[in-house]
Amino acid sequence: MSAHLQGCIAAIALGAALAGPGFPPVAHAQERPLLVEGATTIYQRVLTRPGAAVHGEPAGERTGRYEPFQPLYVYEHRDGWLRVGTSPSRPPAGWISVERSIDWKQNIVAAFTNPTNRNRQVLFDTRGNLEWLLNHEAIRAVQEQLISDADNDRLNPERGVLAAEPGEYVDIRERFYLMPILDFAEDFHPLDYTPLLLMRVASLPLIEGPAMAPEPVEFDAGVMFVIDTTQSMDPYIRTTRRAIEDIMAGVSDSDIGEKIHFGAIGFRDNADAAPGIVYRTRVLSALERDIGSDAIVAALADTDTARVSSVGFNEDSLAGVEDAILETDWDQNGVPFAGKYIILVTDAGPKGPGDPNARTNISAGDVQTLAENKGIAILTLHLKTPAGQGNHRYAERQYRALSQFDQETYYFAVDEGSEAAFDAQVRAIVNALLDHVRIAMGRAPVAEDIDPSLVNLGYAMRLRFLGERRGTAAPEVLSTWITDRAAEAPEAWALTPRLLITKNELSTIASVLEKIVEHAESAQSSESQNLSFRRLRDAISRLAVNPDLVVNTEFETLGGAVGEFLANLPYQSRIMDFTEDRWANAGTLRREIIDELRQKTDLYRRLHNDPGNWIALYDGAPDGEHVFAMPLKALP
Repeated sequence: MSAHLQGCIAAIALGAALAGPGFPPVAHAQERPLLVEGATTIYQRVLTRPGAAVHGEPAGERTGRYEPFQPLYVYEHRDGWLRVGTSPSRPPAGWISVERSIDWKQNIVAAFTNPTNRNRQVLFDTRGNLEWLLNHEAIRAVQEQLISDADNDRLNPERGVLAAEPGEYVDIRERFYLMPILDFAEDFHPLDYTPLLLMRVASLPLIEGPAMAPEPVEFDAGVMFVIDTTQSMDPYIRTTRRAIEDIMAGVSDSDIGEKIHFGAIGFRDNADAAPGIVYRTRVLSALERDIGSDAIVAALADTDTARVSSVGFNEDSLAGVEDAILETDWDQNGVPFAGKYIILVTDAGPKGPGDPNARTNISAGDVQTLAENKGIAILTLHLKTPAGQGNHRYAERQYRALSQFDQETYYFAVDEGSEAAFDAQVRAIVNALLDHVRIAMGRAPVAEDIDPSLVNLGYAMRLRFLGERRGTAAPEVLSTWITDRAAEAPEAWALTPRLLITKNELSTIASVLEKIVEHAESAQSSESQNLSFRRLRDAISRLAVNPDLVVNTEFETLGGAVGEFLANLPYQSRIMDFTEDRWANAGTLRREIIDELRQKTDLYRRLHNDPGNWIALYDGAPDGEHVFAMPLKALP
């Protein structure tokens, strides 16, 4: 820890939840924690302050200690003491002093964004000191000076700066850190009146001390092409093959060429609905470090386009992208690619979740969530051919949602489907990815006239790579104030609130949404829509028999049905505040909402079943209490 943080208590591992002698057994094995006042399903919780000793009785003999920031459930209050435990499914372990705890009212945490389009942020001791910076007329210069002071251990305590954000990106999925939001206030940024959150957060990494980085590996890139192989795509497949062949021939004798690796998946449509289409998706060339670019060149040369028409103009591009995300080996022999890219090439829009011939029931935005959760950037080359003129607006809207990564959008339209323009764009992208490798290896870039967003993408990937390689952790501070928007550039996000959700809670949401969709689809008339709320309560009450599903059976809104742990979060939902009357009179909007809820249900099942998402906050945590910091944008 640097000297400017010496006044803060060092963060200790959450994984080592208890130290010292074992805790005495407690007889009341079925006892449950206290509920938050006014809630029916939310338990009271606290975080431990440093020095939180556990006692057999209030002010009694000490039996052990908790590490700082250990999340605990509260079973009883008594004269300045709390009876606490690590899990609602386990007996309480003992008593801690109220003075050694911090109330944690909501399961929301903050996660840093990749600082590619903003400065590093400053963390203050009080809200007043944070607002002083936000209102300073020379905010950018002052911020840069404060960061420099923090880096050189010469902070002025009167300014209240506790720490500066790390220089490398801290990916919360790759290196988990707990930064609970203890309090927040909504306000407007003085620069341009953008709405923002002033947040009081606490921070520490899960693992004590610097992480053991793997053996140093040079930055390399894995690139998976996802290519439309329907009838109209033959010239573009040939162009892609020639571009890769020409570019890689120019670096074949250098170590740069050995650091970029290609694979390809072809996609078409539902082969059951159009038998001559042959396949929906097919791996054309696997992404492997041990094979060179000749493999994808040969594979594309051998790729034939479909000989029959698909069902409708849209193709199942999301199925191809989903396979590239989930079926590609991005972590080969325990060494993940430093840069992970998917390049989608198509002249058609994606089949939507409501299309009977679509394989996936999640939206383009939800597929993007799956990709970014794994550190994969999706770049879309959309061929706006004359044949698809009526489809272009829909396709662009969907592919823009699909192609977001670290606050940038990597959507590239090829007007009129020009083969020459497409050739230039493919070459520009591949050359830009080669420059990502060159710059990471300390070489000068060689590509010319590159889109600035592609330059930013390389910077974002390098920050991720350096953060993982060096074991960069979030600043180790006890309590601090920061904004969700960049102080000097409010158009950019600095932190994003996330819901720290357990497996059991995510299962609850998915199960309840399934019931909402099931009952909504079975109801037709306005009268039956009214009855559906009451029937839905009955169905959800049956879910309550499962002890892992904590549900509210007396809900008045759809949000109440899903769970109180979604209440009072800093996000807006057009769905969750629907009452019985509004639902019955929603008309055509109801169909749209049902589709969206179905998509979210499928997304939650995918997130639930991905073991890489989940982490235990304490030793011996049951599987259902492992947690995932889920982006709020994934909420219904």
